Amino acid sequence: YAEANWNYNTNITTETSKILLQKNIQMANHTFKFGTWARQFDVTNFQNASIKRMIKKIQDLERAALPAKELEEYNKILLDMETTYSVASVCHTNGTCLQLEPDLTNLMATSRKYEDLLWAWKSWREKVGRAILPFFPKYVELANKAARLNGYEDAGDSWRAMYEMPSLEQDLEQLYQELQPLYLNLHAYVRRALHRHYGPQHINLEGPIPAHLLGNMWGQTWSNIYDLVVPFPSAPKIDATEAMIKQGWTPKRMFEEANNFFTSLGLLPVPFEFWNKSMLEKPTDGREVVCHASAWDFYNGKDFRIKQCTTVNMEDLVVAHHEMGHIQYFMQYKDLPVTFREGANPGFHEAIGDVLALSVSTPKHLHSINLLSSESGGYEQDINFLMKMALDKIAFVPFSYLVDQWRWRVFDGSITKENYNQEWWNLRLKYQGLCPPVARSQGDFDPGAKFHVPSSVPYIRYFVGFVIQFQFHEALCQAAGHKGPLHTCDIYQSKEAGKRLEDAMKLGFSKPWPEAMKLITGQSNMSAS
Repeated sequence: YAEANWNYNTNITTETSKILLQKNIQMANHTFKFGTWARQFDVTNFQNASIKRMIKKIQDLERAALPAKELEEYNKILLDMETTYSVASVCHTNGTCLQLEPDLTNLMATSRKYEDLLWAWKSWREKVGRAILPFFPKYVELANKAARLNGYEDAGDSWRAMYEMPSLEQDLEQLYQELQPLYLNLHAYVRRALHRHYGPQHINLEGPIPAHLLGNMWGQTWSNIYDLVVPFPSAPKIDATEAMIKQGWTPKRMFEEANNFFTSLGLLPVPFEFWNKSMLEKPTDGREVVCHASAWDFYNGKDFRIKQCTTVNMEDLVVAHHEMGHIQYFMQYKDLPVTFREGANPGFHEAIGDVLALSVSTPKHLHSINLLSSESGGYEQDINFLMKMALDKIAFVPFSYLVDQWRWRVFDGSITKENYNQEWWNLRLKYQGLCPPVARSQGDFDPGAKFHVPSSVPYIRYFVGFVIQFQFHEALCQAAGHKGPLHTCDIYQSKEAGKRLEDAMKLGFSKPWPEAMKLITGQSNMSAS
C-alpha cells in the first residue's frame, strides 16, 4: 500500500490512481480483519498495559468500518480532492500558467505589488477552492459515518482522541490565550510596516490586514516579508538564502546538512537507500506530483523517504530539517510492533525536526556552516533575528489553531455547507486579524485551497508541535550546557541533547505522550510559558 501511495504521489496518472484505490481496499480489508478479531476482547481488565493499548488501537477500524460501497466512494473522493489540489495551475490571459510550487509560492514571497499578489491569491482560490467544494459535504458525511462506526461522536472527535486528553479543547484554548498577547503585538507592528509600504488606501491601521500581503499564500507564516518589517535594516544579514545560492547549494546538500545535524547529536544517519529513493526536487520530466512536502515510513525497518519540491532557500532548509525529523522518528521506533510505530502524539512528530531547525537558524550556527559572514552583530542583529523568528513562529500560532477549530465545527454540524466560507473568514478574522482582499461568496471555498483540507490531514498537530518544540528546545539546551539567552542556543554536537530526544522517540506510541514529554523535559505537561 505504501509503495502504491508513493507511486501515485510521485507520478499522478489514471493508472497510479487506479492501483492506489485497489491497494486502499486491500489495506482496509486487512484492517477490518484484524480489527474485528481485536473487537472480541474486552480489554477493561487486561493486566498488561502494553497489550491493552495495542488491542484498543487495533479495535479502531478507521475508514475500514465503512460498508464496501461507501468505503470505495470515500477513497475516491479523497483521491479526487488531493489530485485536484496537486495538479492545479492558474493562467494569465497571455497563456502562461503557474503552479503552486514553485511559481505562486515564489510570487507570494517576493512580489511587493498589491495587484500581482491579489491576482495570485484570488486565482488560486478560484481554481482550487471552488473545485474542491462539490466533494466536501460528502467527504464530511462519510468521515463522520466512519467515526461513528468506531464509537466516536463525529470525525473531529476521533481526530481529537489521538491526544488521549479528555480536556484537550480547554487545554489548547488556554495555551492559545497565553500566546495571544504576543501575536497581537506582532500583528500591530506588521500592520504598521505594511501601511508604510502599501499606504492608507490598502491598509487600515485600525482594521484587519488583507490576507494576501504577508508573503505566504495562506498568511500562515510571515518571514518572507521580513524586508518590509526589519527593525534594523543596516545590521548584518541573518538570512542564509543568498549565500546558499551563491555557494551552489543543491536540494540534496540541504538534506545532507540536516542529516549531519542529527548524526552530530549521536542520532541515526538516514540509510543509503534514502538518497536513491527519495524525491528531493520537483521532477523536470513532465510528471505531475504531489508537491506538498512529506516524510514516508514503509514499515519494513529500512525504507524511509522524503518527497519535497525543494527550492534552494532558507525557508526550505528549515522544512528539510522538519521532514528529516519525521524520518529520524521513524528510524528510532522501527523495531516496535507496527501498532506503536507512531509519534507519542501527532504534535511530537511535527516538533522533532523543528527543534533542530531552531538551532540551525541561529546566526551562530549559520556562521559555522559558512552561510553568514559574521557570527554575531550585537544587539541590532539579535533583535532582527528575534523578529525573523516571530514572523515564522508567532505568526503561525493563530493559523495552526483555527484550521481545526473550523473543521471540528464542520464535523459536529455547527458549521453547515451554506456557511463553510463565511465561518472560515469569521475565524480568520477572530484569530489572525485578517480579511479577504476581495469579496467572498458561498461559491468560494477558501479552506479547500489549503493542502491539509482536501488531503484530510488534521492540523491541530502543528499548533501542539509549535508549543512543545520550545519546551523541547529549552530542555535540550539545558542538557547541552548552554549558557545565555535561549535564542542563542545551538545544540549541534550535543550527545546529551541527542540522548533525550532518542529516549523519547524510541517509545513511539507505546506509552501515553506525557511519559515521552517527561523523558525530554523532566515534566509531563504542555506549556507555553
